[in-house]
Amino acid sequence: MLSELLYIWSDSGALSVAIWLVIAMTVLYLGRPHAHQLLRSSGRALNQSLRLAAASIRGLEGQVSRRNRDVLLAMGREESEKAVERAFSRVNAVVERDLARYPELHRRLADVLAKVEADYQASATEAPLPPAWSEVVETVSALPSSGDPQVVKVLENIKSVVEKSHRETLKVHQKYLKERHKTLHAMQPEWRRLNQQMEQVQKSVSSLDEQTRQIDRHMENYESIRRGDDKSVHALTASSLTQFFIAALVLVIAAFGGLINFHLIALPMSEMVGGASYIGNVPVSDVAALVIIMVEISMGIFLLEALGVTRLFPMIGRMDDRMRRRMAIVAFSILFIFATIESSLAYMRDLLAQDREALAQTLAGTEMVEAQFRWIPSVAQMMLGFILPFALAFVAIPLEAFINSLRTVLGLLSLGVLRFVRVVLRTAGGLAGHGSKMLISVYDLFVMLPLGVERMVHSLREQAGNRAGRHDNRSNRAGKGRHKAADTDEQSLKPKEA
Repeated sequence: MLSELLYIWSDSGALSVAIWLVIAMTVLYLGRPHAHQLLRSSGRALNQSLRLAAASIRGLEGQVSRRNRDVLLAMGREESEKAVERAFSRVNAVVERDLARYPELHRRLADVLAKVEADYQASATEAPLPPAWSEVVETVSALPSSGDPQVVKVLENIKSVVEKSHRETLKVHQKYLKERHKTLHAMQPEWRRLNQQMEQVQKSVSSLDEQTRQIDRHMENYESIRRGDDKSVHALTASSLTQFFIAALVLVIAAFGGLINFHLIALPMSEMVGGASYIGNVPVSDVAALVIIMVEISMGIFLLEALGVTRLFPMIGRMDDRMRRRMAIVAFSILFIFATIESSLAYMRDLLAQDREALAQTLAGTEMVEAQFRWIPSVAQMMLGFILPFALAFVAIPLEAFINSLRTVLGLLSLGVLRFVRVVLRTAGGLAGHGSKMLISVYDLFVMLPLGVERMVHSLREQAGNRAGRHDNRSNRAGKGRHKAADTDEQSLKPKEA
C-alpha cells in the first residue's frame, strides 16, 4: 500500500519522491502558521503543567520536611527527657547512698578527730626530768676528797645515790617515751580511717559535681531542641542515621545467628515432626524450627519489655510493677524451656549425624572407626543450642533502635525522592519549552524553499515599493518646486503692477 502510494505519480522512484516532497513541502508551508501555533501552545502548556506539578511536589516536600523536623524534635525531646531523668536518678542514688548517711559520717569523723586530738595531746606531754641533776652529780664529783676516809665515803655514798636516782629517772623517761610512741602508733589506724572517710566524701562530691555538669549539658540540649534550632535538628539527624546503620548491622548479625540456630534444630525437627510433610513447598520441619526461633525472639522481646529495657509495646509499659515482674518471670521461664529443648535437639542432631556417618561407612564396606574426643562437638552443639536463644532474645534492643530511626530514614528518603521528582519535572518542563522551539525550527527547515521564495517575493515587493516611493517623492518635490517658482514670479510681478 505504501509503495503504491509512493509510485502514484510516476514509475520513477526519485521522481515520485520528489513530487511527494514538493507536495509535502507545499502542504507544510500552507499549514505553517497553524503548525507553529500548535507546537508553541503545546510546549507552553506542557511546560506550565510540569511547573505546576513541580510546585505541588515542592509543597509536598515542605510538608514532609516539616514532618521530619517535628519527628526528629519529638524524638530528641523524648531522649533528652530520658537522659535528664537518668541523670537525676543517678544524683538521687548518690545522695541516698552517701549524703543520706552524712550525719553518721559527720559523727564518725568527729569521733575520729577527737580521738586523734586526744592522742596528739597525750603524745605531746613531756615527762618531767630531774632539773639540774647532772649538774649536782658533776659538782659532787668535783668536790676534793682531802684524804679523809669519812668524807670520801660520804661523797661516794652521795654520788652513788645521785647516780641511782638518775638511772631510775632515765628508766622512767624511757618508759614514758615508749608509751608515747605506742600512743602515736595507735593513732595511725585512726588517721588512715579519717583519710578514707575524707576520700569517700571527696568521691561523693566529685560524683555529684560530674552529675551536675551532665544535667546542665542535657538541659542545654533540651532547651535547644525545644527552640527547634537547626543545629539540634542536624545533630538529631546524624544520630538517627548512625543508630539506623548500627541497628541494621546488629540485626544482620542476629539474622545470621538465627540462621545457624535454624540449621542446628532443623534436622532433629524433621525426625520429630516427619520430613515427608509439606506446607506448600516448605517442609513442616523447617516451619516448626522457624516457629520455635520466632517464639524465642518474641519471648525475648516480652522479657526486655517487661524489664523496662525497651518500649515497643506501650501497653506493657503501662502495667504495674507487679504484673510486669510476673510477665518477666513467665517470659524467662518459657525462654529457658525453649533453650533447654534446643540444647537437647542439638545433641539429637549430633547423634543423627553419627548414625548417618556410620551408615555411610557401612554401605561403603569400610570398618567404622571410633573417633577420639567425639564428645567435644556434642558439648559444643549443646552449649550453642542453649546460648543462642538467649542471644536472640536481645534482638529487641537493636530492633527498637531500628524502628525508631527508620521513621527518620524513610522521611529523608521520601524527601530525596520528592526533590528528585521535582527537579525532573522542572527539567522536563524546560525541555518541553525548548523542544517546541526546536520543533518549530525543524519545521521551518523542511519548508525552507518556499520560505526562501516567500522572502524573495517580499524583498522584491519591498524594493518595488521603495522605488515607487522614491519616484513619488521626487514628483512631489518637483511639483512643490514648480509651485514655489510660480509663487515667486507672482510675488515679483506684484510691485510692478502696484
